[in-house]
Amino acid sequence: MPIRQPDLVTPQHRELYFFALFRVLEAGILGIVAFTPLGQTMADIREPVLLKILTAGYFLGALFLLFTSREPDYGLRRQAAIGLLMDLLIWGAALLAMDGGESGLAMFMVFNIGAAALILTPAASFGFAATAGLILLGEYFFNRIMAHGEARTAAEATMFSVTYLGTALLCQQLRRQISASEALASRRGEELANLSELNELVIRRMRTGVLVVDGSHRIRLSNEAAWALLGSATHQSKDLLEISPDLQKALWDWRQGKFEAPKAMTFFEGGAEVLPRFVALSLTDKLFLIFLDDTRIYSGRAEELTLFTLGRLSASIAHEVRNPLAAISYSTQLLEESKDLKDTDRRLLEIIHSQCTRMNGIVQNILGLARQERSQTESLELVAFTQSFVRDYAESHPLETDVLNATDPGTRVFALVDSQQLHQVLTILVQNALTYGRKPGEPAKVTVSVRREPTNGNPIVEVIDRGPGIPTKVAEQIFTAFFTTSSHGTGLGLYIARQLCEANQSVLTYEPVPGTGSCFRIVMPSSQGLWEGLRPAIA
Repeated sequence: MPIRQPDLVTPQHRELYFFALFRVLEAGILGIVAFTPLGQTMADIREPVLLKILTAGYFLGALFLLFTSREPDYGLRRQAAIGLLMDLLIWGAALLAMDGGESGLAMFMVFNIGAAALILTPAASFGFAATAGLILLGEYFFNRIMAHGEARTAAEATMFSVTYLGTALLCQQLRRQISASEALASRRGEELANLSELNELVIRRMRTGVLVVDGSHRIRLSNEAAWALLGSATHQSKDLLEISPDLQKALWDWRQGKFEAPKAMTFFEGGAEVLPRFVALSLTDKLFLIFLDDTRIYSGRAEELTLFTLGRLSASIAHEVRNPLAAISYSTQLLEESKDLKDTDRRLLEIIHSQCTRMNGIVQNILGLARQERSQTESLELVAFTQSFVRDYAESHPLETDVLNATDPGTRVFALVDSQQLHQVLTILVQNALTYGRKPGEPAKVTVSVRREPTNGNPIVEVIDRGPGIPTKVAEQIFTAFFTTSSHGTGLGLYIARQLCEANQSVLTYEPVPGTGSCFRIVMPSSQGLWEGLRPAIA
């Protein structure tokens, strides 16, 4: 029955196991000499009974040590020391029981001493080597005194003794080198494992999707971002063709050397546009790396870069554009006062004045974008503030037939907000409502209302119009910088309004009004200790 190699803890346990296995082989060879007629041809046995007893005991001891070598709890060096001591005692007694074959027995001890030296300490190794040498010298003198057969020479016994010491010394040096190599390998293994875990964590947390694909275009590894971009329904699929035929075709074309610019693709309805990039991980076309970049990240970075550039240019715009623009506008007003102007010239002056006003609004928006100062929050009573805002706006902006009013909920509503920034936000929202929130041929009707959130009591300010509303596709992008559907707009008004709200820990959202109309809602943090409910608002 074959002996199953156990699961060993360290390399030294493995060495001890094979050392014990070799000892069983030695006991078997000694058993052939002691119990079979073949042994008589190998050596003269002076004490056959003693040799048989020694052989039987040695075989049982070797089996016991082979069993215990599988158990790390029994002590590694203790087992090696007990086994080598048993070897020396048995082989020493066997030398006395036999006449001839001494050289073979002595050679066996060379291996045992060397194997034990790989496990034992230097002192123990040299001690056992010296003991083996003394056993040989003792056997030599015993045979000389007792005149048993032809005794070996003293030189032979001495050379074997020196060989034992040299073997112990050599194996000790080898043990040190092996231990150093094992320690280095262990450290390198730990570092490699840590780096592998770190790399896996970094790749898993990357916003860029990563796929590792083999030569047959089957997915071997992936990260969370990749599955999010590919769609949750594809988690169980490992074939790139099943996930996206377009991506599989793009990879195949890239492998064939068709170096076309990668095209953005969408993997499921409503998913983000993804830009794939391909990298070969080996020269044998075994593994390929696919990076899936979300185009929204590039768009966001481009937007940030654009806004940063605008911020740096805002000071130059103020001096280089705004001042000449004011001069043109003032000169136009002076020319309009002339009574000698023809109607066509007066019309041209009106166009110049309106365009100057539009350009001044663009400059104001850009400057407002660049001057996003830190908010100075205060406890503000919103009902009185909105009513005051409506009066001031109506006085500075002729409404003609348009209607702008503020509601009075009958309670005082306080909020923590910067009053100047809130005034700027309401100006943007009301101006947009009066401009775009009207039905064709009808005056605009805009209401600024104040109320509290029923669930948590947060103060809310709403600007509501009764216009045609905003299409769903357009509503998804109205807060994006530079997005506009008007040929006269800049696309910065609502973006600035949302930025100012976020600076005040407020949330600006668009809500469609049932029927027709639009509602822009500002939800602000409340000033719980300062508001009073169910009391008349101060106008």
